[in-house]
Amino acid sequence: MQEILMALFAGLIVGLLFSFLKLPLPAPPVLPGIMGIAGVYVGGLVFQQYISSFLS
Repeated sequence: MQEILMALFAGLIVGLLFSFLKLPLPAPPVLPGIMGIAGVYVGGLVFQQYISSFLS
């Protein structure tokens, strides 16, 4: 839980800093960004569950 709060705080600071400096936010559009993160997570799970058992 602490990692989640620290990541949220870091993202908040970065968002505030970029907005203050009038720079574009360093993030993809919301839904594609979330789907990309979910895809990376699911890919890691698939590798751990299925592919790593074939390689060992």
